[in-house]
Amino acid sequence: MAQPATNGRSNILTKLDERVPTRFYWQLTLLATLGGFLFGYDTSNIGSALNFVPYHLKGLALGYLVSGASLGAAAGAILAGPAADRFGRKALLVIDAGIYAVGSILSAVTWHASVLLIARTLIGVAIGADSAIATAYIAEYAPKNRRGSLTMLQQWMITVGILVAYIIALIIFAGWPASAASSGWRLVLGLGAVPALIGLVMRSRMPESPRWLLRRGRYDEVRKAMATLGVEDVSDDDVRRAAEVVERVEGSRESRRRAWSPGVRRALIVVSVFFIFQQITGINVPLYYGPHLLGPYFSGAHASLVDTTVAGVEVTLIMTAVNVAATYLGFRWIDKFGRKPLAIGGYTGMIISALIAALGLAFLSGTFQLVVIMIGLDAFIASFAVGVGGTGWTLQGEVFPTAVRGQAAAFCAMIDWLANFLIILVFPVSQNAIGLDGVLVVFAGLCALAIVFVWKFLPETKELPVEEIVRVFEKQQEQSVLHKVS
Repeated sequence: MAQPATNGRSNILTKLDERVPTRFYWQLTLLATLGGFLFGYDTSNIGSALNFVPYHLKGLALGYLVSGASLGAAAGAILAGPAADRFGRKALLVIDAGIYAVGSILSAVTWHASVLLIARTLIGVAIGADSAIATAYIAEYAPKNRRGSLTMLQQWMITVGILVAYIIALIIFAGWPASAASSGWRLVLGLGAVPALIGLVMRSRMPESPRWLLRRGRYDEVRKAMATLGVEDVSDDDVRRAAEVVERVEGSRESRRRAWSPGVRRALIVVSVFFIFQQITGINVPLYYGPHLLGPYFSGAHASLVDTTVAGVEVTLIMTAVNVAATYLGFRWIDKFGRKPLAIGGYTGMIISALIAALGLAFLSGTFQLVVIMIGLDAFIASFAVGVGGTGWTLQGEVFPTAVRGQAAAFCAMIDWLANFLIILVFPVSQNAIGLDGVLVVFAGLCALAIVFVWKFLPETKELPVEEIVRVFEKQQEQSVLHKVS
């Protein structure tokens, strides 16, 4: 469906939607998703450092050390939404990079367990804020035919961050094993400050979202942002016509409350539930706890703590490499096959592979068991990466109207992080109760429920302008209400 034009003429948002992404678009998107890289790095490096953190945490305290960043992320996401709608996407992305840097440095120099937990929570605040803003920012300038690919770079950068975290851990722990329990784990946690500081400088040069500027009536800045994005020779009349289009489709600024229409609320619920399933189906268990869980299986019975950790990091490194490669396939396919088919296919693969890994854990032994476990877990991660991981972030950025996109995306990100926090927090208790194989069977069952949900409630949004997508949810809601009445 084409974006509406005014007075028979194509407006500048139509031109923005129909552009072919240039090299600058990809560079801008990589910079916007730098938070995704830090998200992956800072939520995974704790898995490598866990065996050497000298505070002897257990149970829920151990779970919070791993998942505390997720709790902070939930808070950061919900705080970032209103702030992004009021102050702009760019300003919040710059602030996030600074918070990342502070949290990483504090993690490296920590002198007490409570300081480390606070630092992890602080990092989480930045992670959550960035996850709420980045995809909304990208969706507001991305051409409609490549919006899925551009926003999916968020997920790809997350996987790259995870991969880099484990590569750095392997280099430090394998290269200098004697320092692993002293300075090694601190270096693993602290190196996240480097890309954060680079991002702090470079993000200050990003253009602001043209759609957000239109909503705020900052028309001079709209022309500058459009020129930066390659839409040249924009006149005052062009800007006013674009503002009229946005106002007609989404309502005036004074009708912000009415922007939370039944269709928008339906979209909010659908994306939030999608994010819940994305987390509770277990993707982050092997990525966060991988070295801690898998090291004993792959290192042998009499290996030292360093050798066990290195073995676990090597295995998890293989899984994260699979994650990066499979996410690239999702990046290539999301605008070709659509969001809905990709998600259903991803969850189907996760069911099969989780059961394979569970069978290997429960009934096999020796080398054959290790091979089956690796095949199952790698396929589980690959299925998620292709069909589920990036789809959620794409939906979060594209399905809401500009007037409330920041708040809505923030709420969905908060739900995502709360679900992440809870699953990672309770995993040690669940594993102790039913074993890792039992937990994987539960994940398979939850994936089956996710397929039913996606098939019934998720509409296809491929190639629709962002201003039109909410109308799809409005129609779904109207049909649902009429069905109930009839």
